Amino acid sequence: MTKYFGALTLVLMLGIVLTRVFLLKQQGIQAMKFGDIDKTDFFIPPFALFYFYVVLAAAFNWPTVNKQEFFHSELISWTGVLFCFAGLLLLLWSVVSFRQSFRVGIDADHPDRLITDGVFAFSRNPIYVAFAIILIGEFFILPNWITLIYIAAVTWLFHRQVLREEDYLRRHYGHAYVDYCNRVRRYL
Repeated sequence: MTKYFGALTLVLMLGIVLTRVFLLKQQGIQAMKFGDIDKTDFFIPPFALFYFYVVLAAAFNWPTVNKQEFFHSELISWTGVLFCFAGLLLLLWSVVSFRQSFRVGIDADHPDRLITDGVFAFSRNPIYVAFAIILIGEFFILPNWITLIYIAAVTWLFHRQVLREEDYLRRHYGHAYVDYCNRVRRYL
């Protein structure tokens, strides 16, 4: 049962992001800027699709690369479901707090205002924190080598992107962004 919640989490996570992109597009805002600055980012979608397949395969008994789990505990699996739910709530709060400034990637051509309120008053990168919480929850639900490796790899990719975004934000917003950084932590 918990594996179904894990699969549903990924569908809802993707749905939240794509719905926001679609709603902004209807307002004339191109929110999908992924890969505009670094073309090597286009290696990430196949990596993500494989992860989605691994989680969906576990839930629906499709052929998979690895069925061996480190451990099996209903309590830990349900804790994973709670992590996934918390991550989804944080993601939703983040997307709502972002308002018109939400982008997937860096929009150097049409930046919006610097968002420092809502969930951004507690974390400068709540969307990445939400994704990390979801990944940890998915690992608790499906504790195998693949989900563990993905936590490490995605953590590195997120941090790499955060550093890019911080560099851009520092150059674009200047002192206002530096003051914000002094008040609010990068992650938690």
